[in-house]
Amino acid sequence: MLTIKPKSGCQWDLVSLGEVMLRLDPGDGRVHTTRSFQVWEGGGEYNVARGLRRCFGLNTALVSAFADNPVGRLIQDFIYQGGVDQSHVRWVPYDGVGRSVRNGLNFTERGFGVRAAVGCSDRGNTAISQVKPGDFDWDLIFGREGARWFHTGGIFAALSETTPLVAREAMQAAKRHGVIVSYDLNYRESLWKAIGGKKHAQEVNRELASYVDVMLGNEEDFTAALGFEVEGVDANLSKLDPENFRRMIERVVAKYAGLKVVATTLRNARTATINDWGAVCYSDGKLHRATNRENLEIYDRVGGGDSFASGLIYGFLAGRDPQWAVECGAAHGALAMTTPGDTTMVTLAEVEKVMKGISARVAR
Repeated sequence: MLTIKPKSGCQWDLVSLGEVMLRLDPGDGRVHTTRSFQVWEGGGEYNVARGLRRCFGLNTALVSAFADNPVGRLIQDFIYQGGVDQSHVRWVPYDGVGRSVRNGLNFTERGFGVRAAVGCSDRGNTAISQVKPGDFDWDLIFGREGARWFHTGGIFAALSETTPLVAREAMQAAKRHGVIVSYDLNYRESLWKAIGGKKHAQEVNRELASYVDVMLGNEEDFTAALGFEVEGVDANLSKLDPENFRRMIERVVAKYAGLKVVATTLRNARTATINDWGAVCYSDGKLHRATNRENLEIYDRVGGGDSFASGLIYGFLAGRDPQWAVECGAAHGALAMTTPGDTTMVTLAEVEKVMKGISARVAR
């Protein structure tokens, strides 16, 4: 069972540690042929904090770093719109051309039909990848200011040799102050392939897992990032026996005694624009499964898992039971994939409407 600190005495409901990039989106076109881009901000760990702020109305903060140039300030302006506090963002002097530090770019096309979504990141040598232990005052953030929940993940941990050390430092401080720690495995092959590949990813994630209360991911993350196999996986996850996930999750929980909740999304991509979508949450020895949505229409799949995470976390922060939390996460993730960009554009009322199964008839 999760023991979450009360809101009183805590400035932050959740604090996220991670990179925020500028996403360049060619709309209905392709990255390699477009002549114009729509611009958004996005990042796996940040998206969770933004969802909790914009959709669910909680107080959240970002711990990150940017190169101090117009691109960094554009990202800052997007974050202002999302409402996530930036008082713990480090601004690093820019050298004029990016030899020593820069801000990350993420070129992403959303895909359509049989053409899958494609991402091409340009994030080497970014400001946040160069942070090291001691750069952030975690006792201030978790202690004197106060936080109820801390969130980071495998994307941040993959950025450099020092970022896992910063994640561990933050997790240890969160434990000292009674803060819940969640970690999204978020395995990205492209981030690990030049620094040891899957083997190194598993070494890093296994070490950090010992500090985690709530582990998040999808069915592939637990295999790639931690090395746990899922029995009975076939091409159609909507027909996957939840008991196979139960057995895998029980092995994960047995390995990492501190885990109290393990949650995964279930996605079967029939096409880029038609997915089967669901989720499961393991808590207190019970497996809770969200409503499975077959043939869900997808506009932009990027960020769906992060929106699932923010909905799930909101459920626990709001004192709801695990079944409600996983239903909230699955509904929020489904809605977030109906709009462009990485981040949510929906309201709590819309999430609750989908959770109740109310139809998509026009609201006037």
